[in-house]
Amino acid sequence: MSRKKCYVIVLLIFMFIGGCQGNKGENAYQKEDKVVEKKMNSSVKVDPSIDLSSNQIVSIIIEFKTKPAKIAVLEAKEKGITLTLEEAKRQVEQSHQTFRNLLTVLAEKNIPYKVKHTYKTALNGVSMEIPANEIKRLLDSSVISKIYPNKQIQLDPPINPADQM
Repeated sequence: MSRKKCYVIVLLIFMFIGGCQGNKGENAYQKEDKVVEKKMNSSVKVDPSIDLSSNQIVSIIIEFKTKPAKIAVLEAKEKGITLTLEEAKRQVEQSHQTFRNLLTVLAEKNIPYKVKHTYKTALNGVSMEIPANEIKRLLDSSVISKIYPNKQIQLDPPINPADQM
């Protein structure tokens, strides 16, 4: 498996279980709620570890509201809704086009940013670098769901009960 695929899988695991840090008495679901609850009068959830008052360049991962195509088709099927894979892919492409339009606004205002990677398969979104205090310009976007810091995490291997005896 390529390093990029491993990283995306680890990222998804982290997002779904709410982090792998010491939980200080919180369960994983409470942790996830706290991680993404910072709001600034928008529907976009921002990880509270991002200091939105800093002018430092931060590396972030932006998750779009539109699900990746194959996931969207499966979710629609589960709800009894017909959604073709082609239509779901079109929706993913449209979300990226809407985001690119937002980036032109940043460029017009001379705000430095760099899109590092686009995601469309396991996650629909982008990773990018931008000054932390400029993230607020992204919060009114109709396409963005959540903003996370882009950081490496370390997962401990699972403990095999047979090894403990």
